[in-house]
Amino acid sequence: NSRTRSKRWETSSVNGILIGRIGKDDVIEISDSIPLSHSQIGLLPALELALIQIEERYGSQGMSVVGYYHGNERYDDVELGNVAKRIGDQIHKYFPQAVVILLDNKKLEALPKGKGLSPVVEFYTKDASKTWRQGGGSDGGGRLTIREPSSNIVLLDYISSEKWQEVVDFDDHLDDISKDWLNPGLFK
Repeated sequence: NSRTRSKRWETSSVNGILIGRIGKDDVIEISDSIPLSHSQIGLLPALELALIQIEERYGSQGMSVVGYYHGNERYDDVELGNVAKRIGDQIHKYFPQAVVILLDNKKLEALPKGKGLSPVVEFYTKDASKTWRQGGGSDGGGRLTIREPSSNIVLLDYISSEKWQEVVDFDDHLDDISKDWLNPGLFK
C-alpha cells in the first residue's frame, strides 16, 4: 500500500542530488533535483549507480551534479550529519563549488500555519579549511537565493494535497524499475 509506505517516510531521512550548472558570475544555478532515498543512504554501490545514471541523463543538457540535499529523520535535528557531509565530500571532489542543502523541519512545519515565508532549507559550502559551513562560511562566500518567489506556495500545495506521496526516489526505482526516478509529470 503506497499510503502506508509514504506514512513510514514521515519519520525517515530523505535525500537527493542537486542538478545544475555554473551561471553568470560563477553562481551555481540549481535547476533540478533527484530524490535518492527515504532511508539512510549507506550503500555506496546504490549511490554510485544513481550518480552514473544522473550524469548520463543530464550531461547532454550541459548540466551536472552540483550538490546534495538532506532531510533529517528527527523533527528537531537541524545539524548537518556525517552521512550528508560524506556525500557532500564525494560530490565536492568532482565539483569544488558543491553545496549541501539541509531541510529545516520546523520551517517546513510552519508553512501550513502561514508562518513560513523564508526558504525551508539551510545551505552549506566548504570553506578554505575544507569544513562544511552554513551559509557559505566565514569568508562571506555565498548565500542562497530562491529565484521563484512562489516556491513556498508550491511546496505548501504539495503538502496539503499530499502530492508528495507521488514522489519516486531512486530506492523505489531499484525496488521496481517500472517506477521512474525522473518523476515526469510531477509538477503538472
